[in-house]
Amino acid sequence: MLSPNETISCINTGDTTWVLISSILVLSMMPALAFFEAGLLKSINTVSLVTQIIGGASILSVMWHLIGYTLVFGHSVGGVIGGLNNILMLDVPYTDCSRHSPNIPAALFGFFEMMFAAISPLLITGAFAERLRYKAFVLFIIGWELLIYYPVAHWIWGDGWLNKNFGVQDFAGGMVIHTTSGVSALICGIVLGQRKDFDKYNGEFPPSNLPLAALGGALLWTAWFGFNAGSALQSGSLAVSTVVATQRSAVTSGVIWLIISWIRHKPSATAVLNGVIAGLAGITPASGYIDPQYGAVLGVILGITSYSSIFLIKHKLRIDDALDVSSVHGITGVVGSIAIGFFGQKSFNEDGRDGLFFGTHSPYLLGVQSMAVVITGLWSGIITIILLKLIDKLVGLKGSFDEEMGLDEEEHGEQAYEWRNSIIGEPLTEQQIQTIVRGSVSHHIQQEQRRLSLVPTTINPSLNRRSNFNQISKLEETL
Repeated sequence: MLSPNETISCINTGDTTWVLISSILVLSMMPALAFFEAGLLKSINTVSLVTQIIGGASILSVMWHLIGYTLVFGHSVGGVIGGLNNILMLDVPYTDCSRHSPNIPAALFGFFEMMFAAISPLLITGAFAERLRYKAFVLFIIGWELLIYYPVAHWIWGDGWLNKNFGVQDFAGGMVIHTTSGVSALICGIVLGQRKDFDKYNGEFPPSNLPLAALGGALLWTAWFGFNAGSALQSGSLAVSTVVATQRSAVTSGVIWLIISWIRHKPSATAVLNGVIAGLAGITPASGYIDPQYGAVLGVILGITSYSSIFLIKHKLRIDDALDVSSVHGITGVVGSIAIGFFGQKSFNEDGRDGLFFGTHSPYLLGVQSMAVVITGLWSGIITIILLKLIDKLVGLKGSFDEEMGLDEEEHGEQAYEWRNSIIGEPLTEQQIQTIVRGSVSHHIQQEQRRLSLVPTTINPSLNRRSNFNQISKLEETL
């Protein structure tokens, strides 16, 4: 007998394969996020960041299995939250579909959505990086998931009131993920205050390992196609148009950031990485509802607004959102969600609506999207403030650690790089310094002697050799 959550067996092998691959791609975004953020932050906080993201992903995945799925996709209780009919993911079949996933196994749909639930609060790590204690972090992500992600996801993606009453559209998480996490990131930056030397670097701390950040950014870029196009829950034309729209927005926004950074200073690798991420985040809500041609237009808008937002938040308001999550994810999530009200086309997604520029030119969708952005943003902001105040009273938000030493040793007793031992250990004695210098000079002398024995001299060879050996003798005298 089928449960109320199930329909008749209708599993499409191609769609199932694509969503399964997409699920694994989204899973890879979490270590990619760790690489990206670790490379852009101080090396002395690398272990802290990796532990937050990998440990956090594990905690949040367990929560999803226990109660997350049913609170988001269970039968609605007053349009506010899902019921407990699928607690522990009971009655979520592997051999049948559900009302939320008509062409793939219900269990695969739950697995795919788990990845979104896991990564959402982890985006905020880029805002409170290098300051938040690990105990506070664990309490924060658990509270944020329960009180912000689960309700908002139910309102928009489940049978909640914003979906059923107003038809709010969010294809892959512009409001559910990026707007909520972006607002929370801004609040965290305000509450936790500035890091040491914020004014010295004007908020733009130099990256510790740019190649690592580039690797993380590239992996995020690749996996984002699973994030967005996987949300089509099918492998057909909708997935294709979503992939194309995602790519066009990403590269266009990246070019905008590159141009602006070039005009202001020099062409910056950090800028183009952030620009691409901004384009990816901003197209997320609209990617399955718009013509991919407008993906490029939206990319330009996203690039300009996100870059300008950083200038306002970090340089004018002096808020230390470490990796600009509020701008790169939050502002772009808002812009992309509202853009559906302008560029939405039902011809690209039968579950969508025509925006202001198409069909009957109705302003309804624009109004609905704007309302939903305000509601989800306010909810996230208010709950985040309450959470931070409660956690501060319970365990404290910021530890009394030395920012020069970082969180790695203080919180985790581990180091990311061996060479750190030479920095945090006892200072070298004068005798040790002299030994190191003598060793270096001796090595240089040996190299020069080997070179002179191999290089032929054609013009006055005796004079050349005498001159070079005189230089070596002087070096030996210094020892």
